[in-house]
Amino acid sequence: MSVRTQSSERSGEPAHRAGFACFVGRPNAGKSTLTNALVGKKVAITSNRPQTTRHTVRGIVHRPEAQLILVDTPGLHKPRTLLGERLNDVVRATWAEVDVIGFCLPANEKLGPGDRFIAKELAGIKRTPKVAVVTKTDLVDSKTLAEQLIAIDQLGKELGFEWAEIVPVSAVGDKQVGLLADLLIPMLPESPPLYPEGDLTDEPEQVMVAELIREAALEGVRDELPHSIAVVVEEMLPREDRPADRPLLDIHANIYIERTSQKGIIIGPKGSRLKDVGIKSRQQIEALLGTPVFLDLHVKVAKDWQRDPKQLRKLGF
Repeated sequence: MSVRTQSSERSGEPAHRAGFACFVGRPNAGKSTLTNALVGKKVAITSNRPQTTRHTVRGIVHRPEAQLILVDTPGLHKPRTLLGERLNDVVRATWAEVDVIGFCLPANEKLGPGDRFIAKELAGIKRTPKVAVVTKTDLVDSKTLAEQLIAIDQLGKELGFEWAEIVPVSAVGDKQVGLLADLLIPMLPESPPLYPEGDLTDEPEQVMVAELIREAALEGVRDELPHSIAVVVEEMLPREDRPADRPLLDIHANIYIERTSQKGIIIGPKGSRLKDVGIKSRQQIEALLGTPVFLDLHVKVAKDWQRDPKQLRKLGF
């Protein structure tokens, strides 16, 4: 078993490499936080609620000798709705196309049926190197971490494959995040850069804005809501008649829920929650786009949208 720590030696000057890596794992295994830590800027929605990522966010890590493009997929899980099935299809399609797969396993949770379900699927992908990324190492002591590393090594053996690497990281404590990139890069094909220097993601801005609003709307709501929220940005237009040195971007967005009874949860007493969502997401959007924003939010009901193919299409799934 090769467990890597920072002292690993570096080889001589290699040719330029560029390619795609994706992080997989149970919902809430730390995939989005890790993507953001590697890129050095927020490109993936993070939330302490499982199953919040719905779009394949590509974060781009630029190095003089390489470009590592991170594809962030939804967590693979046993689906209960049509949305769940579509999300799983997105994951499998992504796995088939990347150069290396990072399987995120939290250090603070014993391996469970969900991890085995994913590992079994991974075992079927023969040619792509698989790296076990042990996340959230800041939450455990060294004995617990050692036991987890051994269990992960064992899991690969049981299913008949060898991990290319097993790397413990803490995205929050920024421990070994750089090392993880160092280890993924040699697994990429030789290639010139695939994206311009300075690009951090290829997500359309409108999608990222919708994700930031959804992230703010998810904060602090009751457990039944995470799956039920979708956000669609209807338009993003620069306000006319503004002086060049004082631009303003008008953003109109709808927050969709599945039932009328959920409306009150999102809006809050006298509109207080919705106002909070607006303030929080506007700050994030302004930081992302680098321009002042006027944000107009409305809450609408799209009845049982997760189970309705027509509604799913309308909401971008």
